[in-house]
Amino acid sequence: MADNISDTEQFSGLFEELVSAMAVVNSGQIDVAEVQDKLNRMAAMLRLSKGVTHVYSSPAEERMGRGETIISYDNGKNGRPVHTVRIETSLMSVTTMTVYKADDEPDLTEQELARIDLVMRTTLVFISRNRLQDIAYQFAFYDDQGYRSIRSFFKYLAWNATPGAFDGMAAANYNFRHFSIVNDKYGRNSGDRVLRNHYDHMQKLIGKEGILCRLGGDNFVCIFPREKLEILLEYLRHADVQYDDEGHTVGIDSYAGVFVIPDGYTVKDPNAIMGKIMLSYRVARSGVDDHIVFYNEGLMEGRKRAMRIQQQFPDSLKNKEFRVFFQPKVDVLTGEIRGAEALSRWFRENSIVPPLDFIPVLERSSDICMLDFYVLDRVCEHIRKWLDEGRKAVRISVNFSRKNIVNEQLHEDIIGVINRHRVPHELVEIELTETTTDVEFRALQRIVGGLQKEGICTSVDDFGMGYSSLNLIRVIPWNVLKVDRCFLPAGEEDNSSINNIMFKNVIAMAKEMGLETIVEGVETREQLKLLRDNKCDLAQGFLFDKPLPVEEFEKRLEEHKYIIGI
Repeated sequence: MADNISDTEQFSGLFEELVSAMAVVNSGQIDVAEVQDKLNRMAAMLRLSKGVTHVYSSPAEERMGRGETIISYDNGKNGRPVHTVRIETSLMSVTTMTVYKADDEPDLTEQELARIDLVMRTTLVFISRNRLQDIAYQFAFYDDQGYRSIRSFFKYLAWNATPGAFDGMAAANYNFRHFSIVNDKYGRNSGDRVLRNHYDHMQKLIGKEGILCRLGGDNFVCIFPREKLEILLEYLRHADVQYDDEGHTVGIDSYAGVFVIPDGYTVKDPNAIMGKIMLSYRVARSGVDDHIVFYNEGLMEGRKRAMRIQQQFPDSLKNKEFRVFFQPKVDVLTGEIRGAEALSRWFRENSIVPPLDFIPVLERSSDICMLDFYVLDRVCEHIRKWLDEGRKAVRISVNFSRKNIVNEQLHEDIIGVINRHRVPHELVEIELTETTTDVEFRALQRIVGGLQKEGICTSVDDFGMGYSSLNLIRVIPWNVLKVDRCFLPAGEEDNSSINNIMFKNVIAMAKEMGLETIVEGVETREQLKLLRDNKCDLAQGFLFDKPLPVEEFEKRLEEHKYIIGI
Protein backbone atom coordinates (compact mmCIF):
# COMPACT_ATOMS: atom_id res chain seq x y z
CA MET A 1 0.00 0.00 0.00
CA ALA A 2 1.52 3.34 -1.04
CA ASP A 3 2.05 5.98 1.59
CA ASN A 4 0.50 9.27 0.39
CA ILE A 5 -1.40 12.16 1.97
CA SER A 6 -4.85 10.89 1.00
CA ASP A 7 -4.15 7.45 2.44
CA THR A 8 -2.84 8.93 5.71
CA GLU A 9 -5.80 11.25 5.92
CA GLN A 10 -8.19 8.38 5.22
CA PHE A 11 -6.63 6.27 8.00
CA SER A 12 -6.54 9.18 10.44
CA GLY A 13 -10.15 10.08 9.74
CA LEU A 14 -11.38 6.52 10.15
CA PHE A 15 -9.31 6.07 13.33
CA GLU A 16 -10.83 9.25 14.80
CA GLU A 17 -14.32 7.92 13.97
CA LEU A 18 -13.47 4.62 15.72
CA VAL A 19 -12.22 6.39 18.85
CA SER A 20 -15.29 8.63 18.82
CA ALA A 21 -17.64 5.62 18.51
CA MET A 22 -15.89 3.91 21.42
CA ALA A 23 -16.24 7.07 23.54
CA VAL A 24 -19.98 7.11 22.79
CA VAL A 25 -20.25 3.50 23.98
CA ASN A 26 -18.43 4.36 27.18
CA SER A 27 -20.84 7.23 27.86
CA GLY A 28 -23.68 4.74 27.99
CA GLN A 29 -25.21 5.43 24.53
CA ILE A 30 -24.29 2.02 23.22
CA ASP A 31 -24.00 1.48 19.46
CA VAL A 32 -21.93 -1.66 19.10
CA ALA A 33 -22.84 -1.95 15.42
CA GLU A 34 -21.13 1.38 14.64
CA VAL A 35 -17.94 0.31 16.42
CA GLN A 36 -17.98 -2.99 14.53
CA ASP A 37 -18.48 -1.17 11.21
CA LYS A 38 -15.45 1.06 11.85
CA LEU A 39 -13.30 -1.94 12.79
CA ASN A 40 -14.37 -3.82 9.65
CA ARG A 41 -13.49 -0.85 7.42
CA MET A 42 -10.09 -0.43 9.07
CA ALA A 43 -9.33 -4.15 8.81
CA ALA A 44 -10.11 -4.04 5.08
CA MET A 45 -7.98 -0.92 4.62
CA LEU A 46 -5.05 -2.62 6.39
CA ARG A 47 -5.43 -5.77 4.24
CA LEU A 48 -6.33 -8.13 7.12
CA SER A 49 -8.38 -11.31 6.62
CA LYS A 50 -9.46 -11.92 10.21
CA GLY A 51 -9.25 -10.56 13.77
CA VAL A 52 -9.80 -12.77 16.85
CA THR A 53 -10.11 -11.51 20.44
CA HIS A 54 -9.93 -13.65 23.59
CA VAL A 55 -11.13 -12.40 26.98
CA TYR A 56 -10.06 -14.23 30.18
CA SER A 57 -11.10 -13.47 33.76
CA SER A 58 -7.62 -14.48 35.01
CA PRO A 59 -4.21 -15.69 33.76
CA ALA A 60 -5.16 -19.17 35.01
CA GLU A 61 -8.23 -19.15 32.78
CA GLU A 62 -5.99 -18.01 29.92
CA ARG A 63 -3.63 -20.94 30.47
CA MET A 64 -6.58 -23.35 30.42
CA GLY A 65 -8.07 -21.71 27.31
CA ARG A 66 -11.49 -21.23 28.96
CA GLY A 67 -12.12 -17.58 28.12
CA GLU A 68 -14.58 -15.86 25.81
CA THR A 69 -13.73 -15.73 22.07
CA ILE A 70 -14.85 -12.83 19.86
CA ILE A 71 -14.43 -12.84 16.06
CA SER A 72 -14.18 -9.11 15.41
CA TYR A 73 -13.54 -9.39 11.63
CA ASP A 74 -13.50 -12.20 9.06
CA ASN A 75 -13.59 -11.81 5.27
CA GLY A 76 -13.63 -15.55 4.70
CA LYS A 77 -10.08 -15.87 3.31
CA ASN A 78 -7.62 -18.29 4.88
CA GLY A 79 -4.54 -16.66 6.31
CA ARG A 80 -1.75 -16.73 8.85
CA PRO A 81 -1.34 -14.71 12.06
CA VAL A 82 0.75 -11.58 11.61
CA HIS A 83 0.46 -9.74 14.94
CA THR A 84 -0.73 -10.36 18.53
CA VAL A 85 -1.31 -7.89 21.38
CA ARG A 86 -2.00 -8.84 25.02
CA ILE A 87 -3.29 -6.62 27.85
CA GLU A 88 -3.56 -7.61 31.54
CA THR A 89 -5.69 -5.36 33.80
CA SER A 90 -5.22 -4.42 37.46
CA LEU A 91 -7.89 -7.02 38.35
CA MET A 92 -5.84 -9.68 36.54
CA SER A 93 -8.26 -10.07 33.66
CA VAL A 94 -6.53 -10.71 30.33
CA THR A 95 -7.48 -9.65 26.80
CA THR A 96 -5.58 -10.75 23.68
CA MET A 97 -6.08 -9.98 20.02
CA THR A 98 -4.54 -11.71 17.00
CA VAL A 99 -4.92 -10.53 13.40
CA TYR A 100 -4.45 -12.60 10.23
CA LYS A 101 -3.43 -11.79 6.63
CA ALA A 102 -4.54 -13.79 3.61
CA ASP A 103 -1.79 -15.78 1.89
CA ASP A 104 -2.42 -14.09 -1.46
CA GLU A 105 -1.80 -10.61 -0.03
CA PRO A 106 1.68 -8.99 -0.23
CA ASP A 107 3.63 -8.59 2.99
CA LEU A 108 2.61 -5.76 5.25
CA THR A 109 4.76 -2.67 5.40
CA GLU A 110 6.25 -1.41 8.66
CA GLN A 111 3.84 1.53 8.58
CA GLU A 112 0.89 -0.81 8.10
CA LEU A 113 2.06 -2.95 11.04
CA ALA A 114 2.42 0.20 13.16
CA ARG A 115 -1.13 1.26 12.25
CA ILE A 116 -2.45 -2.24 12.95
CA ASP A 117 -0.73 -2.26 16.33
CA LEU A 118 -2.27 1.15 17.18
CA VAL A 119 -5.77 0.02 16.23
CA MET A 120 -5.40 -3.28 18.10
CA ARG A 121 -4.15 -1.64 21.31
CA THR A 122 -6.87 1.01 21.15
CA THR A 123 -9.51 -1.67 20.64
CA LEU A 124 -8.12 -3.86 23.43
CA VAL A 125 -8.08 -0.92 25.84
CA PHE A 126 -11.72 -0.32 24.96
CA ILE A 127 -12.65 -3.99 25.39
CA SER A 128 -10.62 -4.36 28.59
CA ARG A 129 -12.13 -1.23 30.10
CA ASN A 130 -15.65 -2.45 29.41
CA ARG A 131 -14.85 -5.98 30.53
CA LEU A 132 -13.29 -4.46 33.66
CA GLN A 133 -16.57 -2.73 34.36
CA ASP A 134 -18.35 -6.05 33.88
CA ILE A 135 -15.92 -7.78 36.23
CA ALA A 136 -16.26 -5.02 38.83
CA TYR A 137 -20.04 -5.35 38.59
CA GLN A 138 -19.73 -9.12 38.93
CA PHE A 139 -17.55 -8.76 42.02
CA ALA A 140 -19.91 -6.19 43.53
CA PHE A 141 -23.22 -7.92 42.93
CA TYR A 142 -22.41 -11.63 42.54
CA ASP A 143 -20.47 -14.03 44.74
CA ASP A 144 -17.61 -16.24 43.64
CA GLN A 145 -19.99 -19.02 42.60
CA GLY A 146 -22.15 -16.81 40.38
CA TYR A 147 -25.08 -16.31 42.77
CA ARG A 148 -26.56 -12.84 43.22
CA SER A 149 -25.19 -11.43 46.48
CA ILE A 150 -26.72 -9.40 49.31
CA ARG A 151 -25.57 -6.23 47.51
CA SER A 152 -27.85 -7.14 44.61
CA PHE A 153 -30.73 -7.44 47.06
CA PHE A 154 -30.10 -4.03 48.63
CA LYS A 155 -29.63 -2.46 45.20
CA TYR A 156 -32.98 -3.93 44.14
CA LEU A 157 -34.63 -2.46 47.25
CA ALA A 158 -33.02 0.95 46.70
CA TRP A 159 -34.09 1.12 43.06
CA ASN A 160 -37.68 0.40 44.08
CA ALA A 161 -37.86 2.82 47.01
CA THR A 162 -41.03 4.50 45.78
CA PRO A 163 -44.61 4.24 47.16
CA GLY A 164 -46.41 1.23 45.74
CA ALA A 165 -43.33 -0.29 44.10
CA PHE A 166 -43.84 -3.48 46.11
CA ASP A 167 -47.62 -3.70 45.88
CA GLY A 168 -48.62 -7.33 45.48
CA MET A 169 -45.19 -8.60 46.55
CA ALA A 170 -43.79 -10.67 49.42
CA ALA A 171 -40.27 -11.25 50.76
CA ALA A 172 -38.61 -14.26 52.38
CA ASN A 173 -35.39 -15.33 54.05
CA TYR A 174 -34.76 -19.08 54.04
CA ASN A 175 -32.12 -21.75 54.37
CA PHE A 176 -31.95 -25.54 54.15
CA ARG A 177 -32.45 -27.72 57.19
CA HIS A 178 -29.39 -29.86 58.05
CA PHE A 179 -27.72 -29.20 54.70
CA SER A 180 -24.35 -30.15 56.22
CA ILE A 181 -25.59 -33.75 56.34
CA VAL A 182 -26.11 -33.67 52.56
CA ASN A 183 -22.50 -32.55 52.08
CA ASP A 184 -21.23 -35.19 54.49
CA LYS A 185 -23.20 -38.04 52.93
CA TYR A 186 -22.98 -37.23 49.21
CA GLY A 187 -19.86 -35.05 49.05
CA ARG A 188 -19.24 -31.37 48.51
CA ASN A 189 -19.69 -31.50 44.73
CA SER A 190 -23.11 -33.11 45.06
CA GLY A 191 -24.01 -30.58 47.73
CA ASP A 192 -23.06 -27.77 45.35
CA ARG A 193 -25.20 -29.41 42.66
CA VAL A 194 -28.19 -29.52 45.04
CA LEU A 195 -27.65 -25.86 45.92
CA ARG A 196 -27.50 -24.78 42.29
CA ASN A 197 -30.48 -26.88 41.17
CA HIS A 198 -32.58 -25.59 44.06
CA TYR A 199 -31.54 -21.99 43.29
CA ASP A 200 -32.28 -22.34 39.58
CA HIS A 201 -35.73 -23.77 40.26
CA MET A 202 -36.53 -21.01 42.76
CA GLN A 203 -35.47 -18.41 40.19
CA LYS A 204 -37.75 -20.04 37.64
CA LEU A 205 -40.67 -19.95 40.09
CA ILE A 206 -40.02 -16.31 41.05
CA GLY A 207 -39.64 -15.16 37.46
CA LYS A 208 -38.55 -11.74 36.21
CA GLU A 209 -40.89 -9.88 38.56
CA GLY A 210 -38.73 -10.55 41.63
CA ILE A 211 -35.21 -11.34 42.75
CA LEU A 212 -33.36 -14.19 44.52
CA CYS A 213 -30.01 -13.61 46.24
CA ARG A 214 -27.64 -15.68 48.36
CA LEU A 215 -26.46 -14.39 51.72
CA GLY A 216 -23.87 -17.17 51.94
CA GLY A 217 -23.80 -20.95 52.22
CA ASP A 218 -27.39 -22.21 51.87
CA ASN A 219 -28.97 -18.99 53.15
CA PHE A 220 -31.11 -16.97 50.68
CA VAL A 221 -33.38 -13.94 50.46
CA CYS A 222 -35.96 -13.22 47.82
CA ILE A 223 -38.79 -10.91 46.77
CA PHE A 224 -41.57 -12.30 44.61
CA PRO A 225 -45.21 -11.74 43.57
CA ARG A 226 -47.73 -12.68 46.25
CA GLU A 227 -49.61 -14.80 43.74
CA LYS A 228 -46.63 -17.19 43.77
CA LEU A 229 -46.47 -17.43 47.57
CA GLU A 230 -48.26 -20.77 47.88
CA ILE A 231 -46.20 -22.61 45.25
CA LEU A 232 -42.93 -21.17 46.60
CA LEU A 233 -43.71 -22.19 50.17
CA GLU A 234 -44.70 -25.66 49.00
CA TYR A 235 -41.29 -25.98 47.35
CA LEU A 236 -39.50 -24.70 50.46
CA ARG A 237 -41.38 -27.06 52.78
CA HIS A 238 -40.14 -30.04 50.82
CA ALA A 239 -38.39 -30.51 47.49
CA ASP A 240 -36.71 -33.52 45.90
CA VAL A 241 -33.58 -32.03 44.35
CA GLN A 242 -31.26 -33.85 41.94
CA TYR A 243 -27.65 -34.24 43.10
CA ASP A 244 -25.98 -36.30 40.31
CA ASP A 245 -26.09 -37.05 36.58
CA GLU A 246 -28.05 -40.28 37.13
CA GLY A 247 -31.15 -38.41 38.34
CA HIS A 248 -30.88 -39.35 42.02
CA THR A 249 -32.54 -36.87 44.36
CA VAL A 250 -32.39 -35.88 48.01
CA GLY A 251 -35.25 -34.40 50.01
CA ILE A 252 -34.62 -30.82 51.10
CA ASP A 253 -36.70 -28.90 53.62
CA SER A 254 -36.18 -25.25 54.52
CA TYR A 255 -36.67 -22.86 57.39
CA ALA A 256 -38.29 -19.67 56.10
CA GLY A 257 -39.36 -16.29 57.39
CA VAL A 258 -41.93 -14.47 55.24
CA PHE A 259 -43.09 -10.84 55.11
CA VAL A 260 -46.18 -10.13 53.03
CA ILE A 261 -45.48 -6.54 51.97
CA PRO A 262 -48.55 -4.30 52.49
CA ASP A 263 -49.80 -2.31 49.50
CA GLY A 264 -48.48 1.23 49.57
CA TYR A 265 -45.43 0.18 51.58
CA THR A 266 -42.42 2.46 51.00
CA VAL A 267 -38.89 1.22 51.52
CA LYS A 268 -37.43 4.16 53.45
CA ASP A 269 -34.67 1.95 54.83
CA PRO A 270 -33.68 -1.20 52.89
CA ASN A 271 -32.83 -2.83 56.21
CA ALA A 272 -36.52 -2.67 57.21
CA ILE A 273 -37.61 -5.52 54.93
CA MET A 274 -34.44 -7.46 55.65
CA GLY A 275 -35.00 -7.10 59.39
CA LYS A 276 -38.56 -8.41 59.19
CA ILE A 277 -37.78 -11.51 57.14
CA MET A 278 -34.67 -12.34 59.17
CA LEU A 279 -36.58 -12.03 62.45
CA SER A 280 -39.38 -14.33 61.27
CA TYR A 281 -36.75 -16.71 59.88
CA ARG A 282 -35.05 -16.95 63.28
CA VAL A 283 -38.42 -17.73 64.86
CA ALA A 284 -38.98 -20.42 62.23
CA ARG A 285 -35.74 -22.09 63.27
CA SER A 286 -37.11 -22.44 66.80
CA GLY A 287 -39.01 -25.57 65.76
CA VAL A 288 -42.53 -24.59 64.68
CA ASP A 289 -44.44 -27.38 62.98
CA ASP A 290 -43.87 -26.45 59.33
CA HIS A 291 -40.73 -24.36 59.88
CA ILE A 292 -42.26 -21.35 58.11
CA VAL A 293 -43.19 -18.18 60.01
CA PHE A 294 -44.95 -15.05 58.74
CA TYR A 295 -43.86 -11.71 60.15
CA ASN A 296 -46.20 -9.80 62.48
CA GLU A 297 -45.63 -7.01 64.99
CA GLY A 298 -45.94 -9.43 67.91
CA LEU A 299 -42.67 -11.05 66.86
CA MET A 300 -40.74 -7.98 68.03
CA GLU A 301 -41.75 -8.46 71.66
CA GLY A 302 -41.03 -12.16 71.33
CA ARG A 303 -37.59 -11.30 69.98
CA LYS A 304 -36.80 -9.20 73.05
CA ARG A 305 -37.85 -12.06 75.35
CA ALA A 306 -35.79 -14.50 73.31
CA MET A 307 -32.72 -12.28 73.52
CA ARG A 308 -33.05 -12.13 77.31
CA ILE A 309 -33.30 -15.92 77.51
CA GLN A 310 -30.30 -16.41 75.21
CA GLN A 311 -28.25 -13.98 77.30
CA GLN A 312 -29.23 -15.59 80.61
CA PHE A 313 -28.94 -19.23 79.54
CA PRO A 314 -25.14 -19.84 79.79
CA ASP A 315 -24.86 -18.52 83.36
CA SER A 316 -28.12 -20.19 84.39
CA LEU A 317 -26.86 -23.55 83.16
CA LYS A 318 -23.53 -23.02 84.89
CA ASN A 319 -25.31 -22.09 88.14
CA LYS A 320 -27.59 -25.15 87.88
CA GLU A 321 -30.79 -23.10 87.78
CA PHE A 322 -32.24 -25.88 85.62
CA ARG A 323 -33.64 -28.74 87.68
CA VAL A 324 -34.78 -32.14 86.52
CA PHE A 325 -38.37 -33.17 87.22
CA PHE A 326 -39.68 -36.70 86.70
CA GLN A 327 -43.08 -37.73 85.33
CA PRO A 328 -43.84 -41.39 86.15
CA LYS A 329 -44.57 -44.01 83.50
CA VAL A 330 -47.13 -46.43 84.88
CA ASP A 331 -48.08 -50.03 84.03
CA VAL A 332 -51.71 -49.77 82.90
CA LEU A 333 -52.61 -53.17 84.44
CA THR A 334 -50.80 -53.12 87.80
CA GLY A 335 -50.23 -49.42 88.51
CA GLU A 336 -46.52 -50.16 89.05
CA ILE A 337 -44.04 -47.38 88.29
CA ARG A 338 -41.96 -48.77 85.45
CA GLY A 339 -40.02 -45.64 84.58
CA ALA A 340 -40.19 -41.88 84.19
CA GLU A 341 -39.53 -39.10 81.73
CA ALA A 342 -36.99 -36.46 82.75
CA LEU A 343 -38.15 -32.90 82.11
CA SER A 344 -36.24 -29.66 82.72
CA ARG A 345 -37.62 -26.80 84.79
CA TRP A 346 -35.90 -23.41 84.98
CA PHE A 347 -35.91 -21.72 88.40
CA ARG A 348 -34.74 -18.13 88.12
CA GLU A 349 -35.01 -15.43 90.78
CA ASN A 350 -37.62 -17.30 92.83
CA SER A 351 -39.86 -17.98 89.84
CA ILE A 352 -40.24 -20.67 87.20
CA VAL A 353 -39.63 -19.84 83.53
CA PRO A 354 -42.29 -21.85 81.62
CA PRO A 355 -40.81 -24.47 79.27
CA LEU A 356 -42.86 -23.03 76.39
CA ASP A 357 -41.00 -19.74 76.90
CA PHE A 358 -37.43 -21.07 76.85
CA ILE A 359 -37.44 -24.39 74.93
CA PRO A 360 -38.40 -22.86 71.52
CA VAL A 361 -35.76 -20.15 72.01
CA LEU A 362 -33.02 -22.67 72.79
CA GLU A 363 -34.14 -24.73 69.79
CA ARG A 364 -33.00 -21.91 67.52
CA SER A 365 -29.37 -22.66 68.25
CA SER A 366 -27.15 -25.37 69.67
CA ASP A 367 -28.11 -24.20 73.18
CA ILE A 368 -30.82 -26.87 73.27
CA CYS A 369 -28.13 -29.54 72.77
CA MET A 370 -26.27 -28.21 75.81
CA LEU A 371 -29.48 -28.45 77.85
CA ASP A 372 -30.16 -32.01 76.62
CA PHE A 373 -26.75 -33.19 77.80
CA TYR A 374 -27.11 -31.26 81.06
CA VAL A 375 -30.37 -33.15 81.75
CA LEU A 376 -28.76 -36.48 80.83
CA ASP A 377 -25.88 -35.75 83.19
CA ARG A 378 -28.23 -34.87 86.06
CA VAL A 379 -30.36 -37.95 85.42
CA CYS A 380 -27.29 -40.19 85.56
CA GLU A 381 -26.23 -38.50 88.81
CA HIS A 382 -29.62 -39.32 90.36
CA ILE A 383 -29.63 -42.92 89.13
CA ARG A 384 -26.11 -43.46 90.48
CA LYS A 385 -27.20 -41.98 93.83
CA TRP A 386 -30.25 -44.28 94.01
CA LEU A 387 -28.12 -47.33 93.26
CA ASP A 388 -25.48 -46.34 95.83
CA GLU A 389 -28.19 -45.84 98.48
CA GLY A 390 -29.79 -49.20 97.70
CA ARG A 391 -32.95 -47.58 96.39
CA LYS A 392 -35.14 -48.94 93.63
CA ALA A 393 -34.04 -47.55 90.25
CA VAL A 394 -36.23 -47.48 87.15
CA ARG A 395 -35.49 -46.62 83.54
CA ILE A 396 -35.45 -42.86 82.96
CA SER A 397 -36.01 -41.40 79.51
CA VAL A 398 -34.26 -38.22 78.36
CA ASN A 399 -35.43 -36.17 75.39
CA PHE A 400 -32.91 -35.20 72.72
CA SER A 401 -33.80 -32.44 70.27
CA ARG A 402 -33.57 -32.84 66.49
CA LYS A 403 -30.77 -30.28 66.65
CA ASN A 404 -28.51 -33.06 67.96
CA ILE A 405 -28.91 -35.07 64.76
CA VAL A 406 -26.17 -33.11 62.99
CA ASN A 407 -23.71 -34.38 65.63
CA GLU A 408 -21.94 -37.31 63.95
CA GLN A 409 -20.69 -38.49 67.37
CA LEU A 410 -24.02 -38.18 69.18
CA HIS A 411 -24.34 -41.79 70.33
CA GLU A 412 -20.69 -41.86 71.48
CA ASP A 413 -21.24 -38.63 73.45
CA ILE A 414 -24.37 -40.06 75.11
CA ILE A 415 -22.61 -43.30 76.02
CA GLY A 416 -19.70 -41.28 77.42
CA VAL A 417 -21.95 -39.46 79.89
CA ILE A 418 -23.68 -42.68 81.01
CA ASN A 419 -20.38 -44.52 81.47
CA ARG A 420 -18.82 -41.66 83.37
CA HIS A 421 -21.48 -42.07 86.06
CA ARG A 422 -21.19 -45.88 85.96
CA VAL A 423 -24.89 -46.23 85.22
CA PRO A 424 -26.14 -49.57 83.79
CA HIS A 425 -27.19 -48.93 80.22
CA GLU A 426 -30.59 -50.55 80.68
CA LEU A 427 -31.60 -47.77 83.11
CA VAL A 428 -31.39 -45.02 80.48
CA GLU A 429 -33.76 -44.43 77.59
CA ILE A 430 -33.17 -41.83 74.87
CA GLU A 431 -36.28 -40.24 73.38
CA LEU A 432 -35.84 -38.94 69.84
CA THR A 433 -38.52 -37.06 67.92
CA GLU A 434 -39.54 -38.54 64.60
CA THR A 435 -38.11 -36.80 61.58
CA THR A 436 -39.62 -34.97 58.61
CA THR A 437 -36.83 -35.37 56.03
CA ASP A 438 -35.00 -38.30 54.52
CA VAL A 439 -31.64 -36.73 55.42
CA GLU A 440 -32.65 -36.62 59.11
CA PHE A 441 -34.07 -40.11 58.75
CA ARG A 442 -30.72 -41.61 57.74
CA ALA A 443 -28.93 -39.76 60.54
CA LEU A 444 -31.54 -40.98 63.03
CA GLN A 445 -31.09 -44.53 61.79
CA ARG A 446 -27.36 -44.31 62.43
CA ILE A 447 -27.81 -42.85 65.94
CA VAL A 448 -30.41 -45.38 67.07
CA GLY A 449 -28.33 -48.23 65.69
CA GLY A 450 -25.29 -47.03 67.63
CA LEU A 451 -27.23 -46.80 70.89
CA GLN A 452 -28.83 -50.21 70.31
CA LYS A 453 -25.41 -51.85 70.06
CA GLU A 454 -24.61 -50.52 73.53
CA GLY A 455 -27.85 -51.80 75.03
CA ILE A 456 -29.36 -48.36 75.49
CA CYS A 457 -33.10 -48.23 75.06
CA THR A 458 -34.49 -45.82 72.45
CA SER A 459 -38.00 -44.50 71.94
CA VAL A 460 -39.61 -42.51 69.17
CA ASP A 461 -41.39 -39.51 70.66
CA ASP A 462 -44.53 -37.89 69.22
CA PHE A 463 -45.18 -40.85 66.90
CA GLY A 464 -47.69 -39.88 64.24
CA MET A 465 -46.62 -36.24 63.87
CA GLY A 466 -44.12 -36.68 61.01
CA TYR A 467 -44.71 -37.59 57.39
CA SER A 468 -42.92 -40.93 57.36
CA SER A 469 -44.15 -42.55 60.56
CA LEU A 470 -44.67 -46.10 59.28
CA ASN A 471 -41.31 -46.20 57.51
CA LEU A 472 -39.74 -44.84 60.69
CA ILE A 473 -40.70 -47.88 62.77
CA ARG A 474 -40.25 -50.34 59.90
CA VAL A 475 -36.59 -49.51 59.29
CA ILE A 476 -35.24 -48.22 62.62
CA PRO A 477 -34.92 -50.73 65.52
CA TRP A 478 -36.70 -48.83 68.30
CA ASN A 479 -37.48 -50.35 71.69
CA VAL A 480 -40.39 -48.12 72.61
CA LEU A 481 -43.17 -46.43 70.66
CA LYS A 482 -44.46 -43.34 72.43
CA VAL A 483 -47.84 -42.56 70.89
CA ASP A 484 -48.70 -38.90 70.64
CA ARG A 485 -51.78 -37.78 72.55
CA CYS A 486 -53.40 -36.71 69.26
CA PHE A 487 -54.20 -40.42 68.69
CA LEU A 488 -55.85 -40.79 72.09
CA PRO A 489 -59.66 -41.07 71.72
CA ALA A 490 -61.79 -38.60 73.64
CA GLY A 491 -63.43 -41.34 75.68
CA GLU A 492 -64.88 -44.85 75.79
CA GLU A 493 -67.98 -43.79 73.89
CA ASP A 494 -65.81 -42.69 70.98
CA ASN A 495 -65.43 -46.26 69.70
CA SER A 496 -66.44 -45.53 66.11
CA SER A 497 -64.23 -42.46 65.58
CA ILE A 498 -61.30 -42.43 63.14
CA ASN A 499 -59.05 -41.56 66.09
CA ASN A 500 -60.10 -44.70 67.93
CA ILE A 501 -59.65 -46.91 64.88
CA MET A 502 -56.18 -45.50 64.26
CA PHE A 503 -55.27 -45.80 67.94
CA LYS A 504 -56.24 -49.47 68.11
CA ASN A 505 -54.33 -50.31 64.95
CA VAL A 506 -51.19 -48.39 65.92
CA ILE A 507 -51.03 -50.22 69.28
CA ALA A 508 -51.74 -53.59 67.65
CA MET A 509 -49.09 -53.02 65.00
CA ALA A 510 -46.49 -51.96 67.58
CA LYS A 511 -47.21 -55.01 69.74
CA GLU A 512 -46.94 -57.28 66.71
CA MET A 513 -43.50 -55.76 66.01
CA GLY A 514 -42.38 -56.39 69.57
CA LEU A 515 -42.30 -52.71 70.59
CA GLU A 516 -43.15 -51.55 74.08
CA THR A 517 -45.97 -49.01 73.88
CA ILE A 518 -46.68 -45.95 75.97
CA VAL A 519 -49.28 -43.22 75.58
CA GLU A 520 -48.69 -39.74 76.96
CA GLY A 521 -51.32 -37.26 78.05
CA VAL A 522 -53.56 -39.76 79.85
CA GLU A 523 -55.91 -37.73 82.06
CA THR A 524 -59.08 -39.76 82.64
CA ARG A 525 -59.96 -43.27 83.81
CA GLU A 526 -61.92 -43.77 80.61
CA GLN A 527 -58.75 -43.21 78.63
CA LEU A 528 -56.85 -45.60 80.91
CA LYS A 529 -59.50 -48.29 80.34
CA LEU A 530 -59.09 -47.86 76.56
CA LEU A 531 -55.36 -48.39 76.96
CA ARG A 532 -55.94 -51.56 78.95
CA ASP A 533 -58.55 -52.87 76.51
CA ASN A 534 -56.11 -52.36 73.63
CA LYS A 535 -53.20 -54.00 75.50
CA CYS A 536 -51.06 -50.86 75.67
CA ASP A 537 -48.17 -51.30 78.15
CA LEU A 538 -47.63 -47.94 79.83
CA ALA A 539 -49.38 -44.66 80.48
CA GLN A 540 -48.06 -41.22 81.37
CA GLY A 541 -50.14 -38.23 82.34
CA PHE A 542 -51.92 -36.15 84.96
CA LEU A 543 -54.18 -39.07 85.89
CA PHE A 544 -51.20 -40.35 87.87
CA ASP A 545 -48.90 -37.38 88.42
CA LYS A 546 -47.63 -34.17 86.93
CA PRO A 547 -43.82 -33.86 86.57
CA LEU A 548 -42.37 -34.16 90.08
CA PRO A 549 -39.26 -32.77 91.80
CA VAL A 550 -36.71 -35.48 92.51
CA GLU A 551 -37.64 -35.67 96.22
CA GLU A 552 -41.32 -36.26 95.40
CA PHE A 553 -40.48 -38.80 92.72
CA GLU A 554 -38.27 -40.72 95.16
CA LYS A 555 -41.27 -41.00 97.49
CA ARG A 556 -43.35 -42.41 94.62
CA LEU A 557 -40.61 -44.96 93.96
CA GLU A 558 -40.76 -46.06 97.60
CA GLU A 559 -44.54 -46.46 97.33
CA HIS A 560 -43.78 -48.44 94.15
CA LYS A 561 -47.22 -48.27 92.56
CA TYR A 562 -50.44 -46.36 92.07
CA ILE A 563 -53.83 -47.70 93.08
CA ILE A 564 -55.83 -48.27 89.91
CA GLY A 565 -59.54 -48.73 90.36
CA ILE A 566 -61.39 -49.08 87.09
